[in-house]
Amino acid sequence: TSTRDLTTSMMNCVSTLVKESLPNYLHNLPIPDSVLGWFSLSIGDWVRLVPFGVAVGGLSYLSLQGLANSPVVGPVLKEKLSMLPGMKGNRLNETIKMDCGKVVDTVDIEDMGDKGVFCRCWKSKKFPYCDGSHAKHNTETGDNVGPLIVKKSA
Repeated sequence: TSTRDLTTSMMNCVSTLVKESLPNYLHNLPIPDSVLGWFSLSIGDWVRLVPFGVAVGGLSYLSLQGLANSPVVGPVLKEKLSMLPGMKGNRLNETIKMDCGKVVDTVDIEDMGDKGVFCRCWKSKKFPYCDGSHAKHNTETGDNVGPLIVKKSA
């Protein structure tokens, strides 16, 4: 019966929070009736609104992040919301030719020898050639990136 009593007690707390405490809190917030009313709020009113604004903003952000990482809705949501701060993907290139609008390298096939091993992780100190930096990157991130190997056919 102790588990049943604990469950009942928890549900009473949740019920009180949802039915009484939260509505009373929201009812007592100094939300103005018009757009111009926001300009007449006192500093005390703004202080009372800050926790509510932080909670709503935080829950909204966490909800968007959760949805953006879901397999079904995530890709579409990421594409639509990519212009918002915090919703852009991380940069791949953090060091190579950062002053250029786009990194482009040209390698002459005749200068390549029998094969060329090219970096795809953006971590190589010898970019565009691979120096094996992807191994450390893969260990740290759980990624599976490797080089592009171009060989001359025999």
